[in-house]
Order: sequence, then structure tokens, then C-alpha cells
Amino acid sequence: MLVVEGDIPLSLKRKSPVVDFIEERSPYQSSNDRKSYGRIVPVTYIISIPPFLFLYAPVVDDPRYILGGGADTSVQWGAFLELLLIVANIGTAVVLFPILRRVSEILALGYVTARVVECTFIAVGILSLLTVVTLRQEAAAGADAASLVTAGKTLVALHDWTFLLGPGFVVGVGNGLILGYLMYSSRLVPRAMAVLGLIGGPLVMASGIAVILGVIEIGSAWQTLPAAPEFLWELSLAIWLMVKGFNPSAIARLEHESQ
Repeated sequence: MLVVEGDIPLSLKRKSPVVDFIEERSPYQSSNDRKSYGRIVPVTYIISIPPFLFLYAPVVDDPRYILGGGADTSVQWGAFLELLLIVANIGTAVVLFPILRRVSEILALGYVTARVVECTFIAVGILSLLTVVTLRQEAAAGADAASLVTAGKTLVALHDWTFLLGPGFVVGVGNGLILGYLMYSSRLVPRAMAVLGLIGGPLVMASGIAVILGVIEIGSAWQTLPAAPEFLWELSLAIWLMVKGFNPSAIARLEHESQ
């Protein structure tokens, strides 16, 4: 027998335990949630630099890596750090979601989705380089050298494209445009800071599209320089949330509107 409230069965109005938990636990009552983003973002920078600068260099910069002695440990450590990067990236989205959903639930979900898509590209890039390591270790003996080199170059090229499409494009959509707009419209942080995201996001996206269309070269200064505003936006937001937190008046307004 259904218990009915009005015209809608109560059994149909019940929400999942996860949704109930998010709604019942006010995100504004604990400063720890708001500061968690500020703690996680520096971690993403720290663990993303070594693979990009030197840990992946042996396999990325040497087309004949797959035939040589190999620096497999270096590549494997790079892959491990990028796995941690995936966890940290998703963590930033999960931490902010209960707050951002009060501004716009659709855009908050879009932000989480963009972070997941970015991490998916990163994961594919990890798999491509680890596959090169496996081929070097297990398939090199008796295999045709030219075929192995071609396979290695193909996998490295796949890694380069995943970096472009994930951190080099999707970040502009999620961390730049969506997060920048949510912070700008809600005034949770100073609007001048959020403008960096609204500027940096399209610049990152434009440089990525320019590489895809062959207008500029991947890894060139024309691709790197447009990422500066996005970098400053993410870093300044992390520092601001650790030191100052969200604007109390904006928090009170969002809490009032959600009731």
C-alpha cells in the first residue's frame, strides 16, 4: 500500500541516500570543505610536474627507446604520479560540488563531468606509455626493429594527443569557463579573480583547437603562453580558499535562496 502526499506517492518522492546526505549536510557549516580545494590544487601541480619535465622524457624524447636498455622505472614512477593526479583532480570537483550546486546544479555537474573527462584522457595517456614499456620488455626479442619503433612512436603520439585534449583543452572548459562563471556569478570569491578563469579557459581551448587544425605546433610557445591566465586562476583560487575562504555574504545569500 502506498502512502500518498497530495497526488504523488511518497515512495516516488524519496531520494537516494547519497542525495539525502548532500542536502542534509550544509556545506557552509564547515570551513574544512571549503579549504580542501585549496589544499588539493597545489598537490595536483606538484605531482604533475615530474612526469611532464623528466620522468617521461626517456620514452617521449627518444624514438628508439623501445629498442634500448630503457629507463622503465622512471616511466613507471611517472605513471604512478599521474594516477595520484587523477585522484586529486576528481577530488577537487567532489569537494566543490555541494557548494557549486547551490549556484547552478547543471553547471556544477558539468564541472564534475569535465574533470572526469580530463582524467579519462590522462588515464589513456598513462596506458599508452606503459604499453611502450611492456613492448620493450616482452616483445623486443626477435621482433622487427622498424615495427617496434613505429609502434613506440604511435603510442607516444597517442600520449601527446591525450595531453592536448585533456589538460590542454577540457581544462579550459571545466576549470576555466564553468568554474570561472560559477565563481563570478555567485561572488563566492572576488570577481576580478574569477575573470582570470573566464579569460584563461577560452585561451586554453583556442590554443588546443589551433593545434588540432595545424595552425600552431604542439608544445610550442603559442600553445604554452595562453595557458598562463588559467594557471594563475587555479593557483590564486586555491590560495584564496585556504587563506580567506568564500565570501560570507555570498554564502548566506545562497543558503537563503536554497531554502
